[in-house]
Amino acid sequence: MHPCRVLFICTGNSARSILSEATLNHLGKGRFEAYSAGSKPTGQVNPYALEALATAGIPIVGLSSKSWDRFVDEGAPSLDIVITVCDSAANEPCPVLFGDFVRTHWGLPDPAAVTGSSAVINQAFRKAHMLITYRLTALLNLPVETMGADELKRALDGIGVLTEEDDNEDVA
Repeated sequence: MHPCRVLFICTGNSARSILSEATLNHLGKGRFEAYSAGSKPTGQVNPYALEALATAGIPIVGLSSKSWDRFVDEGAPSLDIVITVCDSAANEPCPVLFGDFVRTHWGLPDPAAVTGSSAVINQAFRKAHMLITYRLTALLNLPVETMGADELKRALDGIGVLTEEDDNEDVA
């Protein structure tokens, strides 16, 4: 059985989807195979995203901003899950990809849209990466290998609305 293949897509494929791809590949070695792409890729990975990953001890070699076209072309890897990570709350358009896989949306504010000092931008990327890691940990705890599509969709949709505050409420 192949690893669970997950594609994270957003518009630019420079920050959130890259953070998600690299983190899931790092944490889910063997069980998961993660990819990322954008509907309008910027062509380069945001340096703050690379810094956030490197600071967390996650490999950054080989990460690139790429078009989702490579996932719809003949010979593309088959996908099990596609997760959009654009921020619909900010009226950011989310790309739609068609295929035989489970789709879900994990909205995340775009740290690349934050302006200000390097410290402010770094903090936005750290915060986004923490939320991504929190949600990916919940994904890693799912028995995806034995879940039906409907059950997996419900679980993934639930993960998409989790915040770090949810974890703090459980402790209180």
